[in-house]
Amino acid sequence: MTLDKDQIRKEFRVKRKALSEEEVQASSEQIFLRFKSWLEERSSINHIHIFLPIAHHKEVNTFLIRDYLFEKGIKVYTSIIPEGKSKMDTVLIDSNTNYKIDAWGIPIPVNVEPVEPVEIELVLIPLLAFDEKGNRIGFGKGYYDQFLASLKPTVLKMGLSFFSPVKSISSEKHDIPLDYCITTEKVFTF
Repeated sequence: MTLDKDQIRKEFRVKRKALSEEEVQASSEQIFLRFKSWLEERSSINHIHIFLPIAHHKEVNTFLIRDYLFEKGIKVYTSIIPEGKSKMDTVLIDSNTNYKIDAWGIPIPVNVEPVEPVEIELVLIPLLAFDEKGNRIGFGKGYYDQFLASLKPTVLKMGLSFFSPVKSISSEKHDIPLDYCITTEKVFTF
């Protein structure tokens, strides 16, 4: 049975809200270790786009991944949504990048210039839920679907989730499925 997206979104917001700060951190560390093992088997990946976590949404702490990628010498990208725009700009960040928290609680890199995302090989995608086929649900704004559609088709798409997949999520023509999703339990491949 395919569940309604709004229903799943509501359910997983409640599940996430119920997590303690300690659970978020411990689960983020488990996800980081699984990501690290996954990446070690793919040493040819050198350009990775990450999302920066919104603390009050209790997102996976990707700062652990970011810092590891910096240590490995991997180019790290993230996105910002310039005021008045409806699509994300890609920016390159490094260990010297400073951040400010915007009105939505997103850590935003400051003093960075947009770059063309042509070299990106892997995108880490925020999500609320995913299903057994790699369909995902975010917060419903569509920013990542639009961003992913602008990248070359060979770019790998990876979700990070505190929870196991649901059976099935309805998908629309513009939805772009994941290639992988890492949870505290395992790496799912689709």
